[in-house]
Amino acid sequence: MPKEILTKENFQKLEAVIEKNKGKKGALMPVLHEGQKIFGCLPLEAQKRISEALNIPLAEIYGVITFYSQFTLEPKGDYTIGVCMGTACYVKGSQKIIDRIKKEANVEVGATSPDGKFSLEATRCIGACGLAPVLTVNEDVYGRLVEADVPGIIAKY
Repeated sequence: MPKEILTKENFQKLEAVIEKNKGKKGALMPVLHEGQKIFGCLPLEAQKRISEALNIPLAEIYGVITFYSQFTLEPKGDYTIGVCMGTACYVKGSQKIIDRIKKEANVEVGATSPDGKFSLEATRCIGACGLAPVLTVNEDVYGRLVEADVPGIIAKY
């Protein structure tokens, strides 16, 4: 993991979240959401603690985490780059955009760069088809891209 996340302080924060939600119906989802905010992902060690504290099988917790796309098992980078792979974007060259990002940011699709700075995702249609191909960096949107635009976008971050 690029950054140390399994700190005593983070586990103390998780304990407080668990205590606040323990005994409530549907406690798992809020605990997972808060746990991800604390750790930046949901590492196995945190899943085990949640399992023990809420008396929910670890396999069930893992199933929930892997079912919902907002949860992640690996830490995300400081900047999440999403490249739209919807039909309009794909036809207009989004695969070339992804390939260039992989080279420029030293990151693979679905992974985080070794320095912890970037995560790269191939996304579904984001509804900006008129700007195809499109990528997002966190909340920033870039459209009508060509491969040569990538180094300048990466340099901003």
